[in-house]
Amino acid sequence: MPDITWEAPFCQDASNCFRIGTDTDGKAYIAVSGDEANYLTDTREALRTLITDIKAGKADHLL
Repeated sequence: MPDITWEAPFCQDASNCFRIGTDTDGKAYIAVSGDEANYLTDTREALRTLITDIKAGKADHLL
């Protein structure tokens, strides 16, 4: 498991909390807050866009 530094959770109404993290190589990760051992990886920009769109209600059907 890579050494990931996690940011503060992004939450929708105190539920559906996600965290974005990065490792020392600059790779980005996303996980459900509290379950960081099960993560997805992509570019930091792609993950931040996903979170922003979810929070804006553009993808609430995914939650």
